[in-house]
Amino acid sequence: MDRARGRELAAGGHSVSVRAADVERLVAEARAVRANAYAPYSRYRVGAAVMVRDGRIFTGCNVENATYGATLCAERAAIAAMVAAGATAPVACAVVTAGARPGAPCGICRQVFAEFAKDVRFVLVAEDKRGKIAARRSTRLSALLPQAFRLRDVR
Repeated sequence: MDRARGRELAAGGHSVSVRAADVERLVAEARAVRANAYAPYSRYRVGAAVMVRDGRIFTGCNVENATYGATLCAERAAIAAMVAAGATAPVACAVVTAGARPGAPCGICRQVFAEFAKDVRFVLVAEDKRGKIAARRSTRLSALLPQAFRLRDVR
């Protein structure tokens, strides 16, 4: 596959192409939804955008709770929006956080992605205080969670 068309990923057992333009759309959507984060306790706002096979994008932001355990991560909020819309095949996700270095999805979010796909491309972006991109890196679910628990694998 040529680079101009994007990178091929194995998602849910299927090869799916994610073009560079799609990645940029994901990053833009995640940056925009980050502004809606409800983070009165940590002040750490996170935005996420998930793309599915057919090109639709679903977004989510973190929603904190005073009990902390009831806090919803941006990545899981985006997955919930995906499922609510009837989709189940994520192929890529952009996560936008603040700081000098991009934040990575937590372990629970990684496992939730593993429920829906064997591999997902992640683009992790950090914004500085002015809202400019300070850093960016790309990784895959298979690198973040190399031995994902899959109930169907143990049956």
